[in-house]
Amino acid sequence: MMALPGGHHLDSIPVQGQRLHFMQVDSVQRWMEDLKLMTECECMCVLQAKPISLEEDTQGDLILAGGPGPGDPLQLLLKRGWVISTELRRIGQKLAQDRWARVHSMSVRLTCHARSMVSEYSTISRTSSQEMGQAEKLLMDKCSELSAVTERCLQVENEHVLKSMKACVSETLSMLGQHFGQLLELALTREVQALVRKIDTSDNIYIMESTTGNLFSLTQEGAPLCRIIAKEGGVVALFKVCRQDSFRCVYPQALRTLASICCVEEGVHQLEKVDGILCLADILTDDSHSEATRAEAAAVVAQVTSPHLSFTQHLTSFLENMEEIVTALIKLCQEASSGEVFLLASAALANITFFDKMACEMLLQLNAIRVLLEACSDKQRVDTPYTRDQIVTILANMSVLEQCASDIIQENGVQLIMGMLSEKPRSGTAAEVAACERVQQKAAVTLARLCRDPDVAQEAVRLSCMSRLIELCRSPSERNSSDAVLVACLAALRRLAGVCPEGLQDSDFQQLVQPRLVDSFLLCSNMEESFV
Repeated sequence: MMALPGGHHLDSIPVQGQRLHFMQVDSVQRWMEDLKLMTECECMCVLQAKPISLEEDTQGDLILAGGPGPGDPLQLLLKRGWVISTELRRIGQKLAQDRWARVHSMSVRLTCHARSMVSEYSTISRTSSQEMGQAEKLLMDKCSELSAVTERCLQVENEHVLKSMKACVSETLSMLGQHFGQLLELALTREVQALVRKIDTSDNIYIMESTTGNLFSLTQEGAPLCRIIAKEGGVVALFKVCRQDSFRCVYPQALRTLASICCVEEGVHQLEKVDGILCLADILTDDSHSEATRAEAAAVVAQVTSPHLSFTQHLTSFLENMEEIVTALIKLCQEASSGEVFLLASAALANITFFDKMACEMLLQLNAIRVLLEACSDKQRVDTPYTRDQIVTILANMSVLEQCASDIIQENGVQLIMGMLSEKPRSGTAAEVAACERVQQKAAVTLARLCRDPDVAQEAVRLSCMSRLIELCRSPSERNSSDAVLVACLAALRRLAGVCPEGLQDSDFQQLVQPRLVDSFLLCSNMEESFV
């Protein structure tokens, strides 16, 4: 959910919402499981003599492993919502393949799920509105219409007639999806309103902790729910919690929830309206707050300053409090007791350097380069490519300042940046490989910028940076075949070649430096591995 520089997200924070569990079963076991949720609907299917399908693709059907917990309307809505959405998508796939028997049997099953959701939710919630009742009726009418029209299609043999009926089925399916979406949004809005109301009025610490936890779980279900929460006053209620000393133990969870909500524009707008930035600044600069609380406040700052979100670029309140926030974040990086805390604080700083160029000057005055480079040798704080991605992002953005070069040399920064050119993934996961590519790319960009200074360029040549850059250009496996890394390395190599041309062999100069950049890029990107 939460975007960090380079594309990884803060929704990997340990506290997670309850997840749905599904399993693959055969047809008979599927029928037995469904009986728990829809006995009457299943009886209807049997009375209509609908056979249990023996088609191969039914073996992969996903169903709920057990029903939602008793009295839990949110879990009921989320689980039933997932199943119905999946069924709608699969009916569309079978319709495109003209598999009418499957389309009809799945339509009947969809009706079962929809009727069960409406019935069970009405039982749990015990109250209904005219709007909800109307939405339920529209949904069930469309379900009946879909079942009826697909049954008629089974009896039609004329291809031209069937083709015209297919368009009718497709339109009905589309309208059914719209009605289902409207009903689900109404029901979820109602439940969110109840949670927000409870947060807003409760003075019980245990109720507050439980309710904010439920709200956080909802944010993990995606942007649509975050929009509903923001629209229904979730941001306002959570900041109210974060301004009451009696709820200090709930601050981390409340802030974590706020960070998730602020991935959508409505959340950021609400944050701005309630002076949320000022509240975050107060928390970050108050040493009486726990490290966990300040780290979660840093996560909210990282979210609302994300360069990936265009709607966060006009937070005037942030500029007013930027110096205090930057100072507090540097201190948090320096004192961080774990890699996660350092990651959150450094991610916020990295985003701020994109947000406003004045931040780079502030960081220079606060000796940020020394703090960050010292942290690189502390495995407790910096031990993953994700964290090094934040550090090198800050260095790359600061390197546009002329004064930055002398600080880098003084702290042996060129050697550390050189090491980042050799960043390798440990696990081989796609996310880690992508993070390593970003580290390599930004390290090369930082070198290219810093090497405008002759002293930095000489130090880079002394440390054999040119050899490593050539290796990255010529060996696709060294850069994981990344074009972004290749372009950055070519640019850095050309900058260094201007200072020390004798460090290049003739072939390297003729292929990597002398041609136009695009020609060297095409040459290297099409280059096959050499195993000599």
